[in-house]
Amino acid sequence: MDVSEQINNFQDFIEKTYYTELVENIRQGKKYLHVKHSELAKYNPELAEMLLDAPEEILKSAEKAISRFDTAGNVQGTLLRVLGLPESQHIKIRNIRAVHIQKFIQIEGIVRQKSDVRPQVTSAKFECPSCGNTINVLQLDTKFKEPSSCGCGRKGKFRLLSKELVDAQKIVLEESPEDLEGGEQPKRLNIFLKNDLVSPITEKQTNPGSKVFLTGHVKEIPILAQDGGKLTRFDLIMDANYIEPCQEDFLSLSINEEELEEIKELSQDPKVFEKLVSSIAPSIFGHERTKEAILLMLMAGVRKSKDDGSVTRGDIHVLLIGDPGSGKSQLLRRAAHIAPKSRLVSGKGASGAGLTASVVRDEFLRGFALEAGALVLANNGLCCIDELDKMTKEDRSAMHEALEQQQVTIAKANIQATLRCVTTVLAAANPKWGRFDPFEILAKQIDLPSTLINRFDLIFPVRDIPDLERDKKMASFILNLHQDEKSMEAEIDTTLMKKYIAYAKQNCKPKLSSVALEEIKNYYVEMRNKGNEEGGEVAIKPIPISARQLEALIRLSEACAKTRLANTVTKKDARRAIDLVHYCLSQIGLDPET
Repeated sequence: MDVSEQINNFQDFIEKTYYTELVENIRQGKKYLHVKHSELAKYNPELAEMLLDAPEEILKSAEKAISRFDTAGNVQGTLLRVLGLPESQHIKIRNIRAVHIQKFIQIEGIVRQKSDVRPQVTSAKFECPSCGNTINVLQLDTKFKEPSSCGCGRKGKFRLLSKELVDAQKIVLEESPEDLEGGEQPKRLNIFLKNDLVSPITEKQTNPGSKVFLTGHVKEIPILAQDGGKLTRFDLIMDANYIEPCQEDFLSLSINEEELEEIKELSQDPKVFEKLVSSIAPSIFGHERTKEAILLMLMAGVRKSKDDGSVTRGDIHVLLIGDPGSGKSQLLRRAAHIAPKSRLVSGKGASGAGLTASVVRDEFLRGFALEAGALVLANNGLCCIDELDKMTKEDRSAMHEALEQQQVTIAKANIQATLRCVTTVLAAANPKWGRFDPFEILAKQIDLPSTLINRFDLIFPVRDIPDLERDKKMASFILNLHQDEKSMEAEIDTTLMKKYIAYAKQNCKPKLSSVALEEIKNYYVEMRNKGNEEGGEVAIKPIPISARQLEALIRLSEACAKTRLANTVTKKDARRAIDLVHYCLSQIGLDPET
């Protein structure tokens, strides 16, 4: 099929299938047209196959076909964006080989790094000083090319007349952790985005931490040697054609009609809270209060933005401190499994930059680029940090801003940036001496700075204390689990639970009722003034709770209301939140009576 046939076929295909979309896009000033590969394959299988084998040539023919249309707006420069490639073209980043060069493929991954948007030359026009001839040079490589000779015989020193510029940006795409097996390291690929793919609206889809599908064609670029020559080895990059974000966090999870019916039915169950709690980690014995906290943490409170620009976070942070082998890490892994977007890191192998963000040198666009850490990558999701106590003091202090303000501010090299990390944190740590000492106050055994501890809404000591009756039950529970794996199936399966939490987060914005407000206020005032009744010195009395814990009570009460899909926080919700906070305070060494 020659070029003129390709153009005619594309013109006919767009006219019959996508003409309305093209006219609408031009009217709105959008210089692109989204086309499904399956639609093209139905219309002309040969053309669809040629697109996969020679994308650059076929896409140019498509753009020429679009430019023939007579619409109200200017169609010149309108690009074809192809989505929904066949399964055979879905390639893992680690599986890209030389055979895929100049082929149209689809990949999936997480954006790890992103450069600034900068203009890039696509073609340049030069004039020959001798004969006045105009020479057009396409700029396909990373180095700017000038013509070597003219038809009149002149060599070198040509005058630059004009150049065509497009907006360009480089991102680094990394394989998703869930796609890896065993001890595999995630592989990365440099992706180049141009034109509408770097428009302000589309650019939000490629923020560090976003999971995306990409279609495009793979290119090889030479690796330069130290002496300026080229090596025989080549590097691979991808020229992106289409980007689509994956639905990943609770806020963008889609729910169909059948699932909605199931969710509504479950919310009417009077024991819905108990069922949800028992389904958090059915294979872990006990820890009912901790499971309650994890459920409320996943539900979260309501994020509030005030007129003065200040924001009160809605996310609930939970810290588990306990003896080794008490099931902390299992609870973390289960919570990460329930949350559709999650990151799991271990304290010993995590640094402050690895948790928040770092600045790295960008060798392609000559400058610096931001690389997101775990807390930023888990934006609108959950970040589980195991072995928090094993992190260094400097690395832990990097988390302060991320936990409370829910943003990470970077001012390094020539980059000043603020990254969003609206992330829920579930952390686990061991006591100061590895295990809890029964003869020492618990609060003295927590080897974490008060500035960090204060940012957690709930702190749970997970203790392993011998108890005859409890130990018998636990032994039976574990042995039954090994005998019959299905003996501990959750009352609500994980998929329905994800959808239930997603629906609550998307649609429920509970407000405090006057009775709930009064209940929380009374508890807060009572706890603040405990110990002062005997007329002791106020200045030397410890304060059990601060304004941060008051906000934690509000968040927990709102999360309790969300478990019923309610829009009003009742007295019962407030009471449940108070009981949970009271339990935590009594466990870490506060005597509620004094």
